[in-house]
Amino acid sequence: MKIRFLIIVNLLCSVAAFAQHGGMSMKMGNKEPQKRLPFFIKIGKRDIYHLYIADTTVNYTGKHRPAMAINGSIPAPTLTFTEGDTAEIYVHNEMMMETSIHWHGLILPNRYDGVSYLTTSPVKAGETHLYKFPLVQNGTYWYHSHTMTQQQSGMYGAFIIHKKEEAAMPNYTLLLSDWIDENPEQVQRSLHNATDWYGIRKGSTQNYLEAIKEGHLKTKVTNEWKRMMAMDVSDVAYDRFFSNGKVESQAPQFKAGDKVRLHIVNGGSSTYFWLKYAGGKITVVANDGEDVQPVEVDRLIIAVAETYDVEVTIPQNGSYEFLATPEDRTKYTSSWLGSGEKHAAARLPKLKYFEGMKMMNGMMTMNGDMKEMDGMVMNNQVMDMNTVMYPEITGDAKPTSSTAAMKDMPGMDMSGGSAADKGMANMNMSSSSPTDIVTLNYGMLKATKPTTLPSGPTKLLRFDLTGNMNRYVWTINNKTVSEADKILIKQGENVRIILYNNTMMRHPMHLHGHYFRVLNGQGEYSPLKNTLDIMPMERDTIEFRATESGDWFFHCHILYHMMSGMGRIFSYENSPPNPEIPNPAQAIKKIYADDRHFYATAKLGLESNGSDATASLANTRWKISTLWHLGLNDSKGYESETMVGRYFGQMQWLYAYAGFDYHYKKEAIGERNLFGQVSNKNNRHTVVAGLAYTLPMLFVADARIDGNGKLRFQLGRDDIPLTSRLRFTVMGNTDKEYAVGFRYIMTKYFSLSTHYDSDMGLGGGLTLTY
Repeated sequence: MKIRFLIIVNLLCSVAAFAQHGGMSMKMGNKEPQKRLPFFIKIGKRDIYHLYIADTTVNYTGKHRPAMAINGSIPAPTLTFTEGDTAEIYVHNEMMMETSIHWHGLILPNRYDGVSYLTTSPVKAGETHLYKFPLVQNGTYWYHSHTMTQQQSGMYGAFIIHKKEEAAMPNYTLLLSDWIDENPEQVQRSLHNATDWYGIRKGSTQNYLEAIKEGHLKTKVTNEWKRMMAMDVSDVAYDRFFSNGKVESQAPQFKAGDKVRLHIVNGGSSTYFWLKYAGGKITVVANDGEDVQPVEVDRLIIAVAETYDVEVTIPQNGSYEFLATPEDRTKYTSSWLGSGEKHAAARLPKLKYFEGMKMMNGMMTMNGDMKEMDGMVMNNQVMDMNTVMYPEITGDAKPTSSTAAMKDMPGMDMSGGSAADKGMANMNMSSSSPTDIVTLNYGMLKATKPTTLPSGPTKLLRFDLTGNMNRYVWTINNKTVSEADKILIKQGENVRIILYNNTMMRHPMHLHGHYFRVLNGQGEYSPLKNTLDIMPMERDTIEFRATESGDWFFHCHILYHMMSGMGRIFSYENSPPNPEIPNPAQAIKKIYADDRHFYATAKLGLESNGSDATASLANTRWKISTLWHLGLNDSKGYESETMVGRYFGQMQWLYAYAGFDYHYKKEAIGERNLFGQVSNKNNRHTVVAGLAYTLPMLFVADARIDGNGKLRFQLGRDDIPLTSRLRFTVMGNTDKEYAVGFRYIMTKYFSLSTHYDSDMGLGGGLTLTY
């Protein structure tokens, strides 16, 4: 009777919706709390889900923090389907802000892809939206919000489509994710303002004291000479990493001898995970939902947004750890398969950051570009240059056979010979184990059936992944989404993309609504994927058949890189109007607003000799800034500057600005600057214009002229990392002003500080940073 009642309830709801909205979509403006309908019901081949999105509060670290949940759960409930059925998913927004749901990796009509203002209407506060599409594939996928940084707050879940007929095998869905107590919007703001607080928390500042202790002072100096910041493999210092919402999840249902299929989803916002299994080898059988010919490995890294299906065996009675370690190796998360005595996987040791920095020094040119090595082709993860940072591989043992093979590769002169860049000679490719650790790479993936594209015209595109950490700018061909035109494609043509990663970070590039072939040397059996992890210096080629219509997003799936503008929009020519986007011109402005966003920062010094302060609003190219110096006691004086400027170049080392300067001080009458001009700093109120340029060692040279014809040249650098928390600042200019200071970072927002200023004298106190 209960089942019949649920069927009737859902039928009535569905009939009402279909009668009112033609069976396609539904919106309700009712702001009153809705009575929740059953989570799932199956009617014939219709799989009907109701998802309720609401604000919630969580406590993962001993502190209560706001979050977003779907059906009261983080992660969201797993949605399961059968290939050939039709998905009907009602998304009810019970929050006070708009939201969206993107069905990651699914082939579906454009209007249901779930990118607000590009393919699908946003789900406004208090409204319900129906997503209805046929399930034309099988495999492991997932769903998540595509609005602002909502994914980081908890809006993600697994999406599993079973084959119509598949062999019975124990299976388990494993959804990996990352969590930070801090508001994700504040995380994004902090990244754009080049804070190294996350590096302090992770122990990855690579400061000068640490460099001296580890014998890498030259490495550190060379790094800063090339105007690079500290080496890192991940942007954010996360508080927790989760397996199905827990640091350690339990799956006791498996017993000795069971072969278990794991559906693994990386639902993290910016975390790559290393995967290891305490019970033995891992057999990879599918990637991004598509079957591959089985390949056995000891470990693999799963990129942000990727999915893998793997098979593992429970060797005997007991509980075996499936360990997921973030790439920065700060913490870990586990799933324990089986019951009984626990068998743990070996923890991954701390990264050797200075070894990675030394490698990067050899790979980076003075203009900020990655250096391509003569005769050496890097693609498909086959050669992971980051292995120099892995202590479990780069010990002092004798080189392994794989190392010897690499030495024999063209251009791989490990002694630093002329064929390869001499920076590569610093790489230690040896292994600390007598046997090789077999690590999965894309070159090992081979499709189970031919994937060759049909013949047709080919459109060739070249995308250089560009950007810099100094200002947290991430682009393609040095343009953000809002700065680039849509890329027009036609139905029936083959689109080939040559990607080159010209940055020092990995990027998981995701294409909506399509599969692409990865040209990895497997010929007609090249694997199909929807997310490609591309490492620094790699050049990879992908291709897809243009079979759809409408606009589709292609972007880096690291959340904060995507929001910064690393993406493009593919647009099919002559596409019919999308009923979800009634005003395309207005909608695209909403898309472009993401990477045009201005982020605020401020620093206020409260010291015994006076107050120094800076504040700014900045986006990808522009900055509005102001500063003041206020002296107390015998150093009374006041200075204020307000400027508007623009950054130029890929690395944005050049900054042009103009504004107004007011300076008052009782002294300095008749004093001359170093150019021989009579100084006007005792009572200066004039317009100014100038250029600032970042020099080697990260010093900033600033040349300006004011409305009275007075010139000033200034040289300085903020926050030189002497230790993990101690920073040194120095400045001098041709007006005979100079300052030196120290700042000891206590928290993200508070520091103890002291400085000597030629105008204000010596003082000490507190510095507040926002």
